[in-house]
Amino acid sequence: MRQRPLHTNTRGNLPSELSGLVGRGRELGELARLLESSRLVTVTGVGGVGKSRLVLAAARRVAERAAEPSDGAPEGLREEPQERYFDGVWLAELASVREPELLELTLAEALGLTDHTTRPPRTVLAEHLAGRRLLLVLDGFEQLVEETAGLVRELLVRSPGLRVLAAGRRPLALDGEQAFPLAPPAPEEALALLCARAAAADPGFAVTEAGRPVLVELCARLDGLPLALELAAGRLRALSPAQMLARLEDRFALLTGGTRGALPRHRALRTAIGWSHELCTAPERLLWARLSVFAGQFDLDAAEYVCSGPDLPVESVLDLVGELLAQSLLCRVETGAGVRYRMLETVRLYGAGWLESLGDAARLRRRHRDWYTGLATSCELDWFSPRQHEVAALMEAELANLRLALECCLEDPEEVHLGQYLAGTLWFYWAGCGRLTEGRHWLDRALENLPEAGYEGSRLKALWVLGYVAALQGDSVASMSALYECRDGAARTENPVAAAYAVHRLGCLALVSDDMARAGELLGSALERYREAGELNSNVLMCQVELAMALAFQGDLAGALSLCREVRDICEERGERWTKAYALYVLAYAALDAGGTGEARRLLAECVAINHVFRDLVGLVLAVELLALVTVTEGEPAEAAVLQGAAEPMWDGVGLRLFGSGYFNAPRLMCQERAGELLGAERYAACAGHGRALALDELVERALRGPEPRPVPALPRPRTAAGRAAGYPGSRKPAGSPEGEPAG
Repeated sequence: MRQRPLHTNTRGNLPSELSGLVGRGRELGELARLLESSRLVTVTGVGGVGKSRLVLAAARRVAERAAEPSDGAPEGLREEPQERYFDGVWLAELASVREPELLELTLAEALGLTDHTTRPPRTVLAEHLAGRRLLLVLDGFEQLVEETAGLVRELLVRSPGLRVLAAGRRPLALDGEQAFPLAPPAPEEALALLCARAAAADPGFAVTEAGRPVLVELCARLDGLPLALELAAGRLRALSPAQMLARLEDRFALLTGGTRGALPRHRALRTAIGWSHELCTAPERLLWARLSVFAGQFDLDAAEYVCSGPDLPVESVLDLVGELLAQSLLCRVETGAGVRYRMLETVRLYGAGWLESLGDAARLRRRHRDWYTGLATSCELDWFSPRQHEVAALMEAELANLRLALECCLEDPEEVHLGQYLAGTLWFYWAGCGRLTEGRHWLDRALENLPEAGYEGSRLKALWVLGYVAALQGDSVASMSALYECRDGAARTENPVAAAYAVHRLGCLALVSDDMARAGELLGSALERYREAGELNSNVLMCQVELAMALAFQGDLAGALSLCREVRDICEERGERWTKAYALYVLAYAALDAGGTGEARRLLAECVAINHVFRDLVGLVLAVELLALVTVTEGEPAEAAVLQGAAEPMWDGVGLRLFGSGYFNAPRLMCQERAGELLGAERYAACAGHGRALALDELVERALRGPEPRPVPALPRPRTAAGRAAGYPGSRKPAGSPEGEPAG
């Protein structure tokens, strides 16, 4: 008999449905049948035929079925959805991805993977999916069809539990692929869609017997294409169906000019979009064209800056955006960063073509680049403020546009310095929000060429940020090379700030390499340099926390506490949370050493919550492992083993376990030994295995909730002497030193 999963909650990232799918029942049933028999199903069709909406609807049905209780089918007769998609249904939207190098990163992001290592993202994806059972939905891969096909082929070969549902204008042409050509809906469904969308736009809309034939004819003229019908529905607020049909007939021949060889449905789509374009006012058409320079979503402030000018006053942009929304040419999206807008890719491409014909595309791309360079600059300042969480959400929402701005900088040899400046300025996003691999990609590219004379400061900043990112990835060779180059360049150009950052990160490297004396020397020197330069931000406070760790590991626990309390107070005064989490981690160490398990748990709970918000996997896994030691000290060895097991897969995304450091490794070894003695090897392994199966959100919820209270006496706290021998706070020797053994 097959072993059933312990629980059947399906995970995933499917967006909520804003407007229901009209019709398409037959197509949904056919897709479900194909997914039963094939591991790769690709829905193909012309732009605007409804591929994206159909695959999302099919994916939601899969997710709903996978979340349902088992129907009691006999064992071995068939694989139930709860088992086939046990690990969820995940959507990767690829339409805004232009660079092949970012394809794997985008898929990893869609799957919620945070990887701090130097491993290729493709390897990370393959290893993550190897033992999982899930459905991966890929939408909008046309611009990278060869690269997408190669990646999907490799993932399917290496991941037997993976199934892929894709949507694109052409198949991926892989062995075993089931292509599903999607035709426009049947006439009655097309009419139902037009009427449903028209009623949503105008509650007073109603279908009369006299008007019905005109609506049927309108659907036929537009070949029933859903996108064309949605655009038409947006116009029914201002025009009658007869007026719309007359206008469409007047322009049909004109708007299909130049597409003689195109399929009828392509001509119909171009007709619908071109007709909507003709019905726009001149300012609306101009804004449509200029908005096409954005990738993915954008907000009103960005639209006003990038698109306004003498021919389009900034005060008119808001009203024009409202008109484009009313005509279904823009979509409104609610995000963690506030209200944003986006264009359907087909509509955006039409606007981009119009912008090229106006000869204004290059200028608009530069304005787009300037806006996002300025945005990154202001967000770097706001990172050290109460807006830190908002900044993280904003950068997440703007990732596609930041990529486009970086690409714009780096494609022009005369503007390499701008790319170095932007890639360096985003250090807080790369390091603070779990984007190390993405940051490494752009920093390496930005530093390939030397900037023009006069821009050495931009290169020095990119170098120390590269050194920081590489150190967090465990790539000490690349980190040291970049930091030494930054230090030497700072001395040559008399740049004290860059010198301080280089010395700081060299000290951080010494810290994770167990060279505590050198770490203390370098970190102390960096703090002095920061003070002399008048520098105070999250990096400076992090330097102080790292110095506290070095002092604690050398036995100066009082000095470490003093430094971290000062950091905590400054963070609370400034509203800074990211660095505060690391200070809380050190304070929790000290509390546990003094016997205050309750205080240590409270500090670590706050630490876990903050690190999870910022996607900081390094801080999160350190906090969870220390929390496991707190838990076993409280007399809950089973729960401690669960937490210990949950930390193990997180290290796969961080890199070398605990940086290879004996000092950082001590809490894990102590917890493992004490819990193992109390539970026995077999039960410890079972509890740890349960922890390894927890999703990240489940782990965080469990860590914040704490173990269920039980009348079990707490174990003796780890003694300072034993902790010193094992690398615990106040230690003088790393783990494994012969002078003592961890307390049992």
